[in-house]
Formats: sequence, structure tokens, C-alpha cells
Amino acid sequence: MQLHDVWFVLIAVLWTGYFFLEGFDFGVGILTKLLARDRAEKRVLINTIGPVWDGNEVWLLTAGGATFAAFPEWYATLFSGFYLPLLIILVCLIVRGVAFEYRAKRPEENWQRNWETAIFWSSLIPAFLWGVAFGNIVRGVKIDKNFEYVGGFWDLLNPYALLGGVVTLTLFTFHGAVFTALKTVGDIRERARKLALQVGLVTAVSALVFLLWTQVDSGDGKSLVALIVAVAALVGALAANQAGREGWSFALSGVTIVAAVAMLFLSLFPNVMPSSLNGDWSLTVTNASSSPYTLKIMTWCAAVATPIVLLYQGWTYWVFRKRIGTQHIAEAAH
Repeated sequence: MQLHDVWFVLIAVLWTGYFFLEGFDFGVGILTKLLARDRAEKRVLINTIGPVWDGNEVWLLTAGGATFAAFPEWYATLFSGFYLPLLIILVCLIVRGVAFEYRAKRPEENWQRNWETAIFWSSLIPAFLWGVAFGNIVRGVKIDKNFEYVGGFWDLLNPYALLGGVVTLTLFTFHGAVFTALKTVGDIRERARKLALQVGLVTAVSALVFLLWTQVDSGDGKSLVALIVAVAALVGALAANQAGREGWSFALSGVTIVAAVAMLFLSLFPNVMPSSLNGDWSLTVTNASSSPYTLKIMTWCAAVATPIVLLYQGWTYWVFRKRIGTQHIAEAAH
């Protein structure tokens, strides 16, 4: 395996980690409207992800940076062709971060309600658009012989990509509901489990259609194995949720995300961005990569820095591992 193949795998791992971690906090942000009944329950939901949401976004920054350094042609075509949806995602992530920090700065109900609305929409929109973006990457877009995207914004809104958006939206919401059941106590925990079942059934149908579509279009034996793992894990997550085994349910919903993302990257390889105009114009791990020397330096840096980041983030989750409920929410003092 050459270094450009290694970095394709590493970038796939970074995106998988991002969707696993940011997926449940996107889901919790969406649940602030769907699950919480009052201000105290909204605070409970926000507090479940309060210590970790910003650390989860590090995976996105690392994935983007690694793509820029390892596959500059891929980065250039992707970020120029998908400029508008990626800009919308960026704005949402900025608004979301500000909303988390500013929501409790003032006691007025309107102030807090407006920021909670911002948390909801800035969680829902990226959860949908990431599926649309990756659906287009796997399906292929209009790339010319100069490796430039020549399509328009509306070309990105095709049935396959829109279904991909529905899958990520429902899957992240399910993942967030299971995480909420794992991290809370009392009535909100029980309602999170019930909602997880409802959302999970919708997720199962949409994900099965999307993954089968992907397999028929561009899959092989390896992607088929990933598809089977994803479907089996999702069924297992639903069963564990019904049995009240929130830890197992969360772990299996995470396996679903990992297997589904793995299937997309397995279907993509050795391309990194297929051309729908001419297969010879597709960006591949070979023609889109940096020089071997650059990849070698990056590999050494990643070998040193990655374990440190993983240890620190794992420690953060361990420190904030306890369940919380409305009884732990004190009245805010201003």
C-alpha cells in the first residue's frame, strides 16, 4: 500500500470519527425542539454535550486540513464546486458555537428561546447537508478535463444526494436520541428511548434504500460486507434500545455510522471524486495527491499528534461520563 492509499484511509477514518462524534451532538441539538418540554429539559440536553461538542468539531478541522495537504486537487475541486453548501454548513457551525456560549448570558426568556432555536436549525441543516455532499461525492459530479467542477448548485440536489441527506439527518437524530437516553435520568430518559425507536425505524428504511442504491451503482464485495454490518448494527441498536440497554444501543448506532461511512469510501476508492462527464477525468488517489515527500512528513506528524489528541478527548468523555437530569439543573444566577 502506497502513502496516498494510506492517507485516503486516514481521511476516511477522520470523517468517520467526525460523523460518529458530531453526529450525536447534532442529534441532541435537533432534540431540543423535538424532545424537551420546558426550559429545564432543554438545559439538560444542552448540558449533555456542553463539555464535548467543540472537541468533536476538531475532527472536521483535521479532516479538512488533511485533505488539503494530502490531496490538494481533491480539496480544490471539492471546496470550489460545493462552495455554497459548505459555506452554509460553516455559517451554521459558527452560529451553533455562538448559541451554546451566549444562550445563558442573559435571563430573558426571549433571548434564551432565540438561541435555542438557533441551536436547533444550526444542528439540523448541517446534518442534512453533509449527507447531500457525500452523496454527490460518491455518485460523481460534473468535472471537466482540467479537474474543475463545471456544474451548478442545482446539480447537487439530485434524488440520490437528497436521500443521502435524509439518511444522515435521521441517523444523527437517532444517534442523538440514544445518547440522550444514555446520559440522562428520569422521564426525559424514557421519552428519549421512545423517540429513538420512532426515528430509528425511519432511519432503517431510508438507510437501507440508500445503501442498496450505492451498492448497485458502485459497490463491490467489500462494500457489501460494510452494508451488511451497517444494517445489522442498526437493527441491534433498535433492539438494545427497546431492552433498555442504552450503552449497547449507543455503541451499535455508532457502529452503524462507522460501517455506513466505510461503505461510501469503499465504493469511492480509488477515486476521490468521480467525474460524471467522463471517467478519465475523475480525481483519484494518484492524480489528486501531494508528493511522496509531503505525505511522508504528514505521516510522521500524524503518528506523533494523533495519540495525544485521542487520549485527551477520551479523558474528557471519562470526566463527564455521569448521567444528569432536571434535578441537577440549578436556577441560573445573573
